[in-house]
Amino acid sequence: MSDGVRLTGVTGPGDLVAVVVPQGPALPGLIERIWASGAAFIPLDAGMPSDRLEALLEAARPTHVVSEDGEVAVRRGNGGEPVDEDVALVVHTSGTGGRPKLAQFDRRALERAVASSAERLGATSEDAWLCCLPVAHVGGLLVILRAVLLGAQVTILPRADVQVIGASSAAFTSVVPTILRRLVDAGADLTGFRAILVGGSGLWPDERARAERAGATLVETYGLTESCGGVVYEGVPLAGTEVRLGPDDEVHLRGPTTMRGYRFDPAASVDAFTGDEWLRTGDAGAMHEGTLRIVGRLDDLIVSGGEKVWPDRVESALREHPDVGDVAVSGRPDPEWGHRVVAWVVPRTGAAPVELDGLRRFASSTLAPHELPREVAIIDTIPRTPSGKVVRRRLRPD
Repeated sequence: MSDGVRLTGVTGPGDLVAVVVPQGPALPGLIERIWASGAAFIPLDAGMPSDRLEALLEAARPTHVVSEDGEVAVRRGNGGEPVDEDVALVVHTSGTGGRPKLAQFDRRALERAVASSAERLGATSEDAWLCCLPVAHVGGLLVILRAVLLGAQVTILPRADVQVIGASSAAFTSVVPTILRRLVDAGADLTGFRAILVGGSGLWPDERARAERAGATLVETYGLTESCGGVVYEGVPLAGTEVRLGPDDEVHLRGPTTMRGYRFDPAASVDAFTGDEWLRTGDAGAMHEGTLRIVGRLDDLIVSGGEKVWPDRVESALREHPDVGDVAVSGRPDPEWGHRVVAWVVPRTGAAPVELDGLRRFASSTLAPHELPREVAIIDTIPRTPSGKVVRRRLRPD
């Protein structure tokens, strides 16, 4: 796609343009043109399976679609429906719990998300960024918006190429833990980045230690699509963002970057916020001297024998076992305990068979007795989202 994209038929405020083009250097200019017309946009991955793409288009009902040849065409079929005139962006969630939702943002939220991050990092328009995450998700999109809103130089990769990332001269980049792990495994030179933002899912302590030994400067970020990406850096909220713990220690967020609500889902929009307008995250956390630590997803909590078990904590301990290549933990109904803790293990290549007794002995110095797994299931791969989050509802024995 060339920079000369024609926005034929876009009337302006209220229009929603679905951007379904390959990830590349023309994207910042295209976004600028859409915004200059007064329209909003929804970025979609042109490389996703066609049935999923069609499902997202059907759910979003854009008024216009940017095709791969750079033309803009009116949405086929039943036609599109407008957005509120102050909506600038619609972005779909990852859908780990099922059907993706469509979060809506105004221009001010995006400007504050980019500006508050730049302030924390000490980044200016003179600092180059490398975009290696999918632009259809908020993590990759925010990197591109640093070109649109800050005027920074942004190099956009069509995919996360380890060799290209390692050879980059950019000051900053944003990755998920899976990409960071691949970079370290490949021996990539990460010393040239002033900071590598890591978000999308939790960063395991061993992964962080390995990356820092390799010379990487990491900034672990926390946020979600509905907060317009990471709004807590290294446990400390960005300027303008407030954090509190609600019932069951659920993390609540409030600030200028939060979404306006979900498109076509008023009930879910109401449920996403507390009565006093704090965003519910669905994550449990702990606060210590103003620093936030994420404990795990409330939906993932296992209650076994009346005791709370957080899968993330168990996974962190089991990952240290020398024969474990990857692991996920979930609960399974049990007539005696209510639920029993199940460890889904991908054995490390060439390792000895992983057995329950050995795992329990290994983790007993770290975990309480009720946290130790009562069952081990050996599988080939852990189902994860592109950002690295475990999709626990898809855990099945091979």
